[in-house]
Amino acid sequence: MRRAPGPSVHLRLTLSYAGFLVVAGTLLLAVVRVFLLRYVPDGVLGTTDPTGRRPSLFVPNRSDLVRAFAPRAAVAMGLLLVLGLVGGWFLAGRMLAPLNRITAATRTAATGSLSHRIRLPGRQDEFRELADAFDTMLARLEAHVDQQRRFAANASHELRTPLAITQTLLEVARTDPLRDTGELLERLRRVNARAIDLTEALLLLSRADGRSSTRERVDLSLLAEEAAEVLLPLAEERGVDVQVHGGVAETTGSRALLLQLTTNLLHNAVVHNLPERGTVRITTGVRPGSAVLTVENTGGHLAPESTPRLTEPFQRGPGRLRSDHGGVGLGLAIVKSITEAHEGTLDLLPRSGGGLRVVVELPAAR
Repeated sequence: MRRAPGPSVHLRLTLSYAGFLVVAGTLLLAVVRVFLLRYVPDGVLGTTDPTGRRPSLFVPNRSDLVRAFAPRAAVAMGLLLVLGLVGGWFLAGRMLAPLNRITAATRTAATGSLSHRIRLPGRQDEFRELADAFDTMLARLEAHVDQQRRFAANASHELRTPLAITQTLLEVARTDPLRDTGELLERLRRVNARAIDLTEALLLLSRADGRSSTRERVDLSLLAEEAAEVLLPLAEERGVDVQVHGGVAETTGSRALLLQLTTNLLHNAVVHNLPERGTVRITTGVRPGSAVLTVENTGGHLAPESTPRLTEPFQRGPGRLRSDHGGVGLGLAIVKSITEAHEGTLDLLPRSGGGLRVVVELPAAR
């Protein structure tokens, strides 16, 4: 935005300090004039000795005092003006020094360098509070940009794979016209379905990050039952026992997104479970000020240090390989985004006997 040039804040503060001193000096002179000189009579004043032995004494009147005092008052006002300008310039520079550092950091960030931090020293005040808030914002922006870069790189890699497979299959069909078209079409269908699933997951993740959904009162226990009913055929196919327990746990948010969150957690627990006789347990409940959804599943052992990375896009733990139902590696990333969009917390904990325990805590409905 282009603006017309104007005086700097440094200069305006300097003039303000100097003006304050001049006004204060003028008020002091006015007090002397009004409350002191007004009681001095104006005219010829003197004392005489009735005996005539002593000479008369001269007593200055109001005009004499004004003539003697005015030049010195003018000199004092001039000194106050100079002192106000010089001292005001110095004080304004000291006061604005933190703001100059913040401005320099802002310009550095505008060039794309988000690693710079102000780290303003000193005790807490308005400038340091602003600098700390700016450093926090830069840290979040840097983390968000890094995450987006990793996400873009992973997404391009994941999307390139089905497209490359499709191109290879089409090249094979063109060079070998006698090849069985049924098998080719089935493989193309599977590859295309995976690309569609990945695209829809990316769109859903973008929607969750947008945080623009309609809010309503939602019961997490009903969502858990609905998700379990939808995924029951998949669980039976893989020999996984799904158990839903708990009571009413109401929160406020988007029902569609929270249903997607619950479905993703349950799908993740079913797919990445034991091949047979696996178990998934869904529990809903309340804590002071929170509605809690817990999903536990049996499965392979997970390292505690690698568990937090499962919420990053396209991250898979041990045994989390692509399959017909393995998803596209965005399930827990979508869960994390939906949780953050609803101002909740997401905790992933490896179970001692193998498998994963996921706890989603959302603000309780008022």
